Amino acid sequence: MKKQWTGWGPGQQPEQHYLIQPRHLAGGGDLRHVTEFLRASGWKDKSTTGGRLVFDSPDRTVRVGYDPFTQPGGWTVSGKPTAQQHAWHATFGRQVPVEIVAGFTDALTQPRSAHAPNVWAPLQQQGWRTERDGQFTATSPDGDAFVQFYSDGAGQAHWFAGAGTEHGRSWDATFTPTTPMHLIQAFATALADPRPVMRPRGHVPPSTRIRTTSVSVLPSELGAWQQARITAARAATWARNSWTTARPRRTPAPGPYSAAGSARRR
Repeated sequence: MKKQWTGWGPGQQPEQHYLIQPRHLAGGGDLRHVTEFLRASGWKDKSTTGGRLVFDSPDRTVRVGYDPFTQPGGWTVSGKPTAQQHAWHATFGRQVPVEIVAGFTDALTQPRSAHAPNVWAPLQQQGWRTERDGQFTATSPDGDAFVQFYSDGAGQAHWFAGAGTEHGRSWDATFTPTTPMHLIQAFATALADPRPVMRPRGHVPPSTRIRTTSVSVLPSELGAWQQARITAARAATWARNSWTTARPRRTPAPGPYSAAGSARRR
């Protein structure tokens, strides 16, 4: 099936893209979906020309990297130990769709919810099957993706996720026991999202497990969609920074000599 978007301007040639479902089998995608959001959220680009991608959080406690040169390569996200949080580490293989990686990394830029995180809730809401057999596993409706949890002898929680096609395993994601739970929940939410993701021609995985819809898209439309995501990140960052700056400062309580000093000034 082929669709054509309306409202095209003159002088542009449409490009063929594909909407792919399920998203967990769509392939890696454009890395800028992750990195440009981090940049717009105030993260520092520490990448080297022709080398690994590296972004540091504004407070320098979290680093997001992407390595295309080593095996297995892919995304690594590491958090330094703080007064409130142990050091943690998460990895995403190169074929984890960027939209799913972004579920995790976008959450790094946003305030943590006051509600207790629940990794299973977004999966169950989208019809993922859950079972317990020594470990707890949620499986996608198509049977091609999973999220798994088990507790070791030391009582530490280990989380894994992955997906595969008729050709074998496509990708894996791992989280250390100290990874903040709200980040794993954000990953699970993006993983279970039923909406398709878009890939350009030539970047559609060779699998009979995916469903594709051909669409013709103008470069300006692609740019506008990408810019909308960046604009949202900048607006959220500006709002947080403005709130921090504008919060009223507490007036210090008067000291024992304040009244006497005021009387002398008068």
